[in-house]
Amino acid sequence: MSRTIDADYLVVGAGATGMAFVDALVDHSDARVVIVDRRRGPGGHWLEAYPFVRLHQSSAFYGVASTLLGGGRLQDSGPEAGLQERASQTEITDYYARVLERLRATGRVDFLPGTDVGSLEVPTSCRVVNAHHLAPTIPAETPPPFLVEPGARVVAVNELARLEELPASYVVVGSGKTATDACVWLLEHGVDPGAICWVRPREPWMLNRAVVQPDPAIFLGMAADVMQAGAAATTLDDFFLRMEEGGVMLRIDRDRLPTMAKAPTLARWELDRLRTIEDVVRRGHIRSVDAGRLHFDDGTVEVARDALVVHCAADGLRQPPLVPVWRPEDITLQPVRAGFPCFGAALTGYVEATRTDDAEKNRLCPPSNYGNSLADWAAMTVRGARATATFSAEPDIKEWADGVALNPARVPAGHPPSAALDDARARLAEHGGPGTANLAALGGL
Repeated sequence: MSRTIDADYLVVGAGATGMAFVDALVDHSDARVVIVDRRRGPGGHWLEAYPFVRLHQSSAFYGVASTLLGGGRLQDSGPEAGLQERASQTEITDYYARVLERLRATGRVDFLPGTDVGSLEVPTSCRVVNAHHLAPTIPAETPPPFLVEPGARVVAVNELARLEELPASYVVVGSGKTATDACVWLLEHGVDPGAICWVRPREPWMLNRAVVQPDPAIFLGMAADVMQAGAAATTLDDFFLRMEEGGVMLRIDRDRLPTMAKAPTLARWELDRLRTIEDVVRRGHIRSVDAGRLHFDDGTVEVARDALVVHCAADGLRQPPLVPVWRPEDITLQPVRAGFPCFGAALTGYVEATRTDDAEKNRLCPPSNYGNSLADWAAMTVRGARATATFSAEPDIKEWADGVALNPARVPAGHPPSAALDDARARLAEHGGPGTANLAALGGL
């Protein structure tokens, strides 16, 4: 039997963007909201993520505007001492459970877990919010993108921490954050680098985690370095090499030019560990696996017959075509500021609460893509820079954004001046325009 929604908004998806949108909307309006999700609770893919995952970025940049994830603390020990804390899977899912309780306590938010949106009757007066347009695909919920023949041992990355019988060797399949996490976890748990074969279909660029921090001088300094590199670059490869020289980008193999630029953050200690793995297979995507053999389009690679193949090769960040955020049929949540989807969703919620004209809302929140190729990353940077200039020109939005920890470029009221911050601002002012224009050309915009 269908249920009729009695609310102003139906938000489809209780993951990071859906929760950030609802949080900002409810805090700045009297809207009534129903959130629906196919999963058992809020938190989206984090509910099914591998147990040793952590945010690749600082906790402060993730979550919802009203409630800081974590305590805003610097790590005081370990290889990332001095960098901001990064939440674990359990910390993230617990956080979203608390956020949902806060929203429900307003009396204006309801949550329908384990529900198919197709079973609901939605009146025309209720606006639908698509918060799953960019929902990531993860190995735990996606079969391997290659044929698994009888006798092959293949597990999703989630199973690594649950193995009762440890294999003598591993084959890690994937080029992105999940694969790097798996390799680092194995190495940190005593697996010899020689026992790991890493199938890396593409070489990745990674952001240096030390420069993506919630400190205005550090973050704006990084942004200035990116724009300075963008202004001087003659090609996309030259752009990324200049960012590497400036300490913004990292690559695992200094002898190869990466072609992949999803660019999660990576710490230098992780980079050092990853470089100890010498058995790297660069033959594109695996087509099939059987006992002791990996089959590619151009041939076969022999591995140990009892090698455990670790599937890390889901798409992760999706790349559908950009659409206007506000359309007659729905509000489709997408990044606005490059690379920070929670801030984009919160900004969209704030703009929805404070503006009435959809054309004006779309002007203030033009969507940005995620990175994948080098051209994608350049285009993402340009779109994000243009959007930031647009929404920051609105006094109320700027005041709101400067008070939100999700905004990586904020300079909070009362923040102490410093020579480093002054330098970052001056360089950003000097190189921002030329950098954006040149990157637009290089990125094909």
